[in-house]
Amino acid sequence: MAGKLYMVPTPVGNLEDMTQRAIRILKEVSLILAEDTRTSAVLMKHFDITTPMRSHHKFNEHDTTTGIIDMLKAGEDIALVTDAGTPGISDPGFLLARECRRHNITVETLPGATAFVPALVNSGLPCERFTFEGFLPVKKGRQARLNELAQEQRTMIFYESPMRLVKTLKQFVDTFGPEREASVCREISKLHDTTHNGTLQELLNYFNQQQPRGEIVVIVAGKVADTHVKVDKYAQFKNKYNQKHDSDENI
Repeated sequence: MAGKLYMVPTPVGNLEDMTQRAIRILKEVSLILAEDTRTSAVLMKHFDITTPMRSHHKFNEHDTTTGIIDMLKAGEDIALVTDAGTPGISDPGFLLARECRRHNITVETLPGATAFVPALVNSGLPCERFTFEGFLPVKKGRQARLNELAQEQRTMIFYESPMRLVKTLKQFVDTFGPEREASVCREISKLHDTTHNGTLQELLNYFNQQQPRGEIVVIVAGKVADTHVKVDKYAQFKNKYNQKHDSDENI
């Protein structure tokens, strides 16, 4: 009987966000795959988890996946963790999950920490519908993707590094307009957890003066639907209705 692959979220900052179930699973599996074993070792020591660890990251996942699949087929239960958050969300995990699916191996993802959900809710922007963009391309295809998103009406979520934040906000101003509402959330659940709300231009002005630090999530409001288009469509509908109504009366 094949084993199971567990995707185990880890805290994005505050260790109190680690769930009891996550701790139990990490103690019970045969092996923990870690994005960075040095980073994960701190977490494991804190929770007295002594399960063996092995590196599994974006630079070696194509080479290590076959061996991991073989272990799972042999009946071993394995857990995957990343440095912070849920595996597969802008972190390693997709490739291994896809291969498990191809080999009919069960993948079970535990609920847990992610950076973008708290940032989205904190922003005060509409969150019933949204699009998660993660990290934009650094160079090739970046502006083309932004141009596509210029017409997006759902709230948009981006991950960004502090070194590129100001440049990104400038691109957002140029593409989405300076008055578009947005939010910059940094260091989620950590000591210096802060959320800055305002227009894109206001946020650009602020971070031009205040050097950004830490992990950053940028939330941008979607484009407001063109009310003129809605009015025109309503007028067309009303005109057709009146014409049909008049025609019926003349029969």
